[in-house]
Formats: sequence, C-alpha cells, structure tokens
Amino acid sequence: MSPISRHGTNARLSRIVIHERTAYLAGLTATDRSGDAQTQAADIFGKIDELLASIGTDKTRILSTQIWVADMARDFAAMNRAWEAWMPQGHAPARATCEATLASPEIRVEVIVTAALGA
Repeated sequence: MSPISRHGTNARLSRIVIHERTAYLAGLTATDRSGDAQTQAADIFGKIDELLASIGTDKTRILSTQIWVADMARDFAAMNRAWEAWMPQGHAPARATCEATLASPEIRVEVIVTAALGA
C-alpha cells in the first residue's frame, strides 16, 4: 500500500493530502473577505503558491482546479482577471468553475487544487 501523508491536519480536514506523487489541497478562501472576487481570488492564489512551495512543487504542476464563485454574473469575470494574472502562460490545468452558496455571505470565491509533486 502506498503511504498517505497529511499536512495541516485538524479535527475537520487536512490542508494538504499527498498520495504517491499527487497533492490534494483543501478548499481555500481569502483571509481578507472584504474585497471583491478579484481581490479574494488573488489572496487565495497566493495561499496556493505558499502551500505548494511547502511541499516542493508550484503552480506550473497543477493538474486540476475547482473554483466556486458566489455569483457567476458578478464574480466570474473578476475571478478570471486574478486567475489570468496568476497562471503562467501554457500551464493552465483542467478547470471547472461553478456558482455555489459558500460558507458565509462575504466569501466570493473558494478554490480546490490537485497538483503533481515537483521532480
């Protein structure tokens, strides 16, 4: 059996779970929730960079991303502006974006990432 390692684990979840050469990040929301979807997404993408770096990989190794926005009409374009500024050209992962009722009304964006570990 392949080992599973868990990082940042509490009673509810692990921030990162690694199995074989794949890392699964838990859903991330912005620390400062006062901004719009673009500001919140940029904050989240910074957190993703930090988490991936902590396990020796980076955003160019992201395999898939799931993004939830609170209001597709209001938040989708703003979130995409942050995404396009953050994601390096030629490294876009498989991605899905959906509208969802998030955990609290001030949350505009939540992101889950699956990434390959670094070489």
